[in-house]
Amino acid sequence: MQYVKHYTSPLGILEIISTDSYVTHVLFRDAQKKPSRQLEETPENSVIIDECIRQFDAYFAGNLKDFDLPLLAQGTDFQRNVWECLKTIPFGKTISYLEFSRRVGNEKAIRAVGTANGNNPLTIILPCHRVIGSDGSLVGYGGDLWRKEWLLQHEGSLPKIKQLNLF
Repeated sequence: MQYVKHYTSPLGILEIISTDSYVTHVLFRDAQKKPSRQLEETPENSVIIDECIRQFDAYFAGNLKDFDLPLLAQGTDFQRNVWECLKTIPFGKTISYLEFSRRVGNEKAIRAVGTANGNNPLTIILPCHRVIGSDGSLVGYGGDLWRKEWLLQHEGSLPKIKQLNLF
């Protein structure tokens, strides 16, 4: 059975999809890379989704750094390898696409790694937002760059910039 719930986060509504055993998708409903078809919530409760929501609450409150959920991300072998490597990027740290490509095992596959990152079906949980440009720029986030910036600030890897009043 497939379950669908919508979670209101500080960054907008997340659509969470699970089976009886795994979380399969977490995507922003109103982002550039939104779900291909937006689903209605299922009336049945899902223990997996309830736990996912509990962990998101803790993450956004600043009390959780690493998600511990049963995940099932469907994709090619290459994509699944990239997504698995995302788990190795520590909370509060970033890595360049070039360095991440090396970590995946092929620095020449930087574009393919970027594409796989862009197709990450488990946003935030698999922290593709922690992969940035070699020059430190925020590039390539299907959840929209303003969300990437917010997430990196929330995790402490990007300083919060306050605008100064000049007058």
